[in-house]
Amino acid sequence: MLKLENIERFYGVGGQVVRALAGVSFAIKTGEFAAIMGPSGSGKSTLLNVLGLLDKPSSGSYFLDGVNVASLDDDMASKVRNSQIGFVFQSFHLLARLSVLENTLLPLRYCPEPKLKAPERARQLLSRMGLEDRLNHRPGELSGGQQQRVAICRALLMAPKLLLADEPTGNLDSKSARDVLSLFDELNREGQTIVLVTHDSDVAARAHRVVHLRDGRVESDQIRLSEVRTSKNQALGMRL
Repeated sequence: MLKLENIERFYGVGGQVVRALAGVSFAIKTGEFAAIMGPSGSGKSTLLNVLGLLDKPSSGSYFLDGVNVASLDDDMASKVRNSQIGFVFQSFHLLARLSVLENTLLPLRYCPEPKLKAPERARQLLSRMGLEDRLNHRPGELSGGQQQRVAICRALLMAPKLLLADEPTGNLDSKSARDVLSLFDELNREGQTIVLVTHDSDVAARAHRVVHLRDGRVESDQIRLSEVRTSKNQALGMRL
């Protein structure tokens, strides 16, 4: 699905060079649910920006579905970002003047070939999230958990291959956070590839794999033992 090869990212700050990513390499398969963790300044946000084509690496290669997207120009990167990547942020980034349905359809504004069935898909997604009676409401009329569900619908509108989430439960109460994480679990069971950045170990525990960063490098890359056992059991069942 995606593969990073020796990704580096340098920034000039106050006349000095800051090495935000210092040779990051790993691969994520289609259908994986991976969490990225690390202390402040470890490179988590920079890595997410590179994965989402919001920032370009200073060096290295980033393959998304077999294409080296690190080498794309801005126009091509924008097209790939809009059609293949969905974003969910800590701050919901909904437009206050637009309705729930209009916010969900925002990706169409950046699509050169608008999809005729997008409004129908938007309604289906919102209904699945329990928001079928909120289509014409404004974000200010919704709870935090409801706003985040709208943001998830917006991220899924274009049926992205990769869903990126940056601290998606950071602004939610505990119940809303559990509801949102349950949605991620459900989406992943249906085959959605998810990469989630978090500082919360309880949130990361929902993922099948946890990549720890420190000082711009991969410090560890762990697969949950339960997932290994599940895979082995599934393989055994297939043999039986």
